[in-house]
This record gives sequence, C-alpha cells and structure tokens, in this order.
Amino acid sequence: MNARFVALLRGINVGKARRVAMADLKMVLEGLGYGEVVTLLNSGNVVFTAAASADPMALARGIQTALAQQLGVAAPVLVLPGAAVQAALADNPLQTVAQDDARLLLAFSQDAATLHTLTDLATPATTPQADALVLGAQTAYVWCPNGVLASPLLQALDRRLGDRVTTRNVATARKIAAKL
Repeated sequence: MNARFVALLRGINVGKARRVAMADLKMVLEGLGYGEVVTLLNSGNVVFTAAASADPMALARGIQTALAQQLGVAAPVLVLPGAAVQAALADNPLQTVAQDDARLLLAFSQDAATLHTLTDLATPATTPQADALVLGAQTAYVWCPNGVLASPLLQALDRRLGDRVTTRNVATARKIAAKL
C-alpha cells in the first residue's frame, strides 16, 4: 500500500546557486521508483507516493544522495508524510493572529525534537504587529509581520538550527496540501 509524502528541499533556486529545474527534480524522484510525482513552484516542493511503511528519513537520504549524484546539487532534503503538512495547517495556533499567509511560516524538521530546542525563543502571539514563535507538536509556527527578512525570531531560528529545519509559508503549504 502506498502513501503520499512531501519532500522539501532547502535552499535551491535561491539566487544563482543550487539551481534545479523542477522537471529534473521530478525525473530524479521517478527514477527512485516513486509514483505520482508532482512538483510545486520552483523552490523544491515535491509531492509523491511511496510505500506507506517507508521511513521518511530514509526517503530524504535517498533523494539527497540522488540529487548530488545525478544533478550535482548538494541540498538538504526533508521528507514528511503528507498528513503531517495537513496537520500543521489544521493545528496552526497563529492563524487568528497572522494577517498575511506569506509572512506566517511553518518550520519543519525531520525530527520534531529538534524544533523543541527553540523553547527559549518561543513568544506568545500577543498582537498581529509583533513577531511570534509558537511550538506545536511537530511544527514551529513563526509570524513575521514586518517581513521574513526582517524577523529577528526567524533569524535566530535559522542561526540555531540551520540546515536541520526548513520553512514554508502558509500560502505555499496550502498549495502543497492541495496536491496531496
């Protein structure tokens, strides 16, 4: 029996480094034997099917290795069960405070315990004008009302976790969920 998964590549197609055509990315995943491969946007979002019993960490390692070998691109890859993206959207504690889906980020890690190292950075959502970071069971939620690049919380998260985390804004996460 197969299940839907989501692969999130970190840092591709940003600037001139680590360029990956989505057709090539699709070809790599299909070459690994995954089915119903659909890419979304030009930033490394892929929905695919694999055996329901597949280990997401093993899937991520396989995709990352294939990208390096076949396309010469070294990029961190995170794989989640499709249900995890849907749950992150449904459980979003900031959806009533955030006023712009492009500035409300979902931070994912292959290991949810990694996100819980951010406990000291967590801040309640007091007003729509203030940055906030809330830790969920499997996802960290980051509200950046003044923009993603201007958010001190997002910068602190990135400094602390680096390649162990990747973020998608809620608008993109909704598009991913629609492909599931």
